[in-house]
Amino acid sequence: MNPLLKSAIGAIVGAAIGFAIYRFVGCKTGTCPLNSNPWIAMAVWGLVGFMFASGK
Repeated sequence: MNPLLKSAIGAIVGAAIGFAIYRFVGCKTGTCPLNSNPWIAMAVWGLVGFMFASGK
């Protein structure tokens, strides 16, 4: 598999996991910086998925 495609798929899966964490776990008070905003959660977990898939 192409390494760039593999990394992109990892980023997409990570972003989906980040959104699921925001949606189902979340932060009731809004003070949690990673779980209170869906865009931040998707960006952070997308980066984690990218790094995991690319092996870095």
